[in-house]
Amino acid sequence: MRHGKKVNHLGRKAAHRKAMLANMACSLIEHKRINTTVAKAKALKQFVEPLITKSKAENNQSAEEGTHNRRIVFSNLRNKQAVSELFGTVSEKVGDRPGGYTRIIKLGNRLGDNAEMAMIELVDFNEIYEAGRPQKKKSTRRSRRGKKAETAPAAVTGTAADDSEE
Repeated sequence: MRHGKKVNHLGRKAAHRKAMLANMACSLIEHKRINTTVAKAKALKQFVEPLITKSKAENNQSAEEGTHNRRIVFSNLRNKQAVSELFGTVSEKVGDRPGGYTRIIKLGNRLGDNAEMAMIELVDFNEIYEAGRPQKKKSTRRSRRGKKAETAPAAVTGTAADDSEE
């Protein structure tokens, strides 16, 4: 019985599967989108999203915890350039996103063996989906005191201009 065993083995032994997922994750981080089968894309999503969360958490932690997260990610990815890219541009881009860093889009079946193909991509790096949406403004919280101070000089300058005209 295989109760509670949710890992898709993808027809490979454990070492081969881990190496394949590490290579695919490095390619995804480098190119921001890759084409693969649906089963591999789903397995890659489960593999790479916790790593992105660890890279994002480095900015909010002490130096020791950030180094620890970087080492954990490196032990999974095994590629120094991919780790630096992940902790650099990718973590900045997904900093305010609470999860769901990747998107899987089904592309149809492959001609050779009729396997279901999909494109997996990093969500924040696709400009096509964000083209229709207006850009969010960074909202800052301001106190009431600040608003009165801003409006008061405008009212004074408006009355001073009226006095000079008369």
